[in-house]
Amino acid sequence: MTSPDFTANDLICAVVQDVETKDVLMVAYMNEPAWEETRRTQMATFFSRSRQQLWRKGATSGNTMHVESIAVDCDGDTVILQVHPAGPACHTGNRTCFTAAD
Repeated sequence: MTSPDFTANDLICAVVQDVETKDVLMVAYMNEPAWEETRRTQMATFFSRSRQQLWRKGATSGNTMHVESIAVDCDGDTVILQVHPAGPACHTGNRTCFTAAD
């Protein structure tokens, strides 16, 4: 697997997609420790820019995301995590963080 390039910016964009439905569930950011933790545990782990710390998706809500596969884009600055979600992705309780624009 190609690894992301953390040299240009400490953070990369992580697009999270449901492995079965192909719906985009959320977008978050990863730093190198989050990347390593996600690969080691197969549980989606991100870097919170507001709290300046790692957070494992679902650590408090139980809405975890088991990572099935990871793809790295050609520039190495974005990844797609294909996951099996155990509940809603959005903090609002919605299945996905995205809604159709008017």
